[in-house]
Formats: sequence, structure tokens, C-alpha cells
Amino acid sequence: MKKILLWIVGVAFSIAVLLCGIFSYWYFGATNYVLTGVPVLNYHQVNNKFSTCLTMKPENFAEQMKYLHDNDYHAITQAQFDAYMRNEGDLPDRPVFITFDDGYVDNYEQAYPIMKKYGMKGTIFLVINLMNTPGYLTWDQVTEMSQNGMEFGSHTISHKPLTSFDQAGVHRELTESKAVIEGYLGKPCTYIAFPEGKFNDMVLAETKAAGYEYGFTVETGRDFPWDDHYDLDRVPMFEGPVSFKHFQFRLTFSAFSAILWKTHKYFEHMELTNTLAAHIPQP
Repeated sequence: MKKILLWIVGVAFSIAVLLCGIFSYWYFGATNYVLTGVPVLNYHQVNNKFSTCLTMKPENFAEQMKYLHDNDYHAITQAQFDAYMRNEGDLPDRPVFITFDDGYVDNYEQAYPIMKKYGMKGTIFLVINLMNTPGYLTWDQVTEMSQNGMEFGSHTISHKPLTSFDQAGVHRELTESKAVIEGYLGKPCTYIAFPEGKFNDMVLAETKAAGYEYGFTVETGRDFPWDDHYDLDRVPMFEGPVSFKHFQFRLTFSAFSAILWKTHKYFEHMELTNTLAAHIPQP
């Protein structure tokens, strides 16, 4: 009996040491992109008008951008991210790639001035059919931001999941959105965020054929050069009662968040274990 207890204690101690080692690696390596990858932050709205998990309050967004600035993070460009993914160049210390989905007008009215204040830049993925409509960006605003360091990518024509279209529909969504953005800005559009993060083999083939070089999903995690360039993770940034602490945790422990999110999703889609998924946090 004593031997069994000692064995159990030894196993428990070994597991504790292993977990401490893993968390220490994530914590102390969080700012070293070579060890833990590049965090691609994903925002949506920034305003005080709506109260949803996707709507960051301007004061909270400003606190997060100030934290990045004060702690020597560097917001990288599409070209820098491309060089990193191709193993063709070093990034500045503590790189972070900031992205926004959908092209809300508050990205110009609220987020853009805050980012300029703290020397940050980012990429906004545009939904073409929503441009120049109430609540969304105008092409004049996009052009102004483009001339001052902000970059843009496609979020398709309609924002419908690409898996809901036949091949001709996917081709149109990808090629026309790309052409419209390039026509207005006079710059290549090679980045896309898949609506709802959904894609299949046909969508990927059409994405590559259309000339896109990178495709982002809504899965949680960091990105390494050896990752599939058309199945890239991001770190979703949501509003909440502890918005800043939540931001700090996800920025530092992106890998741990990814494990929990993916475990939750895995169990959620199986009838026998979907009740278990409710008890798996998604920090």
C-alpha cells in the first residue's frame, strides 16, 4: 500500500512539474515569436453604442493599445508577416499582427485614432457589399487609412460562409472582392479572412487560384512559418467584465487558450460529450 501511495505521489509530482514547465515556457516565451509564434489579434467593433462580445469599448481598446506600446510590442505589417511566414527575415521584438473583421465605420472613427496615438498599425478585412452603407466604412475612409499605414484584405463580397456557395459562387466572392479592393487602393490584396472561418478543399483551391497568399480563420492560437498559410489562427479579443485582464491572458497564454477552445469544440460536436464541453472554459 505504501509503495502504491508513493507511486501516486510521484506521478502527481511529475505531472505538476511538467505542467509548471509548460506554463513557464508559455509565460517566459510569450514575447519571443521564435519560440511561441506570432499572435494575430482579431477585433471587430470599437464603440460605446452596442453591447456585444464583439464590440470593444474605446477606453478598453485604448488601454490595450497603450499596453502594447508601453511594453515594447511592435505592430507588424503584411509584408513583415509575409517575410516571417516565408522564413525570409527577422521581425522586430515582440511582434503582434492586429486585424479587424467586417469593416465597421468605428474602425475609422474610434480604433484608427487610438492606434495612431500609440504608433500601431493593422489590417482590416472588408465586406464589399457593406461598404458605403450605414455603420460601415466608406471608400474615402479606407483610402485615407491606407495612405497612413493601415492595410486591407478581403472578407468576401457578401460575408456569407464560402462553404455555402458552389464553385462559381466561391470564385466570384474571392476574385471580385479582391479586384474591388485593388481597384480602389492600387495595392495588391493577398490576405483574406474566411467568413465564420469556414472553408473546404474547393474553397482553398479557389483561394489559391485567385491569388491570395494567406487565409485566416476564427480558430484560436498563434502562427508559425510551418503552418498552413491558408488555415491560420488568430487570438480573438472580446469585450467583457474584465476586458483588460482577458486581453493580457490571451496575449500571454494564446497556446493554452487554443488548447481549451479546441478541446471545447471537439467535445461539443459529439453527442456523448457535448454536456462535458459546457464545463471546459474558453479563456
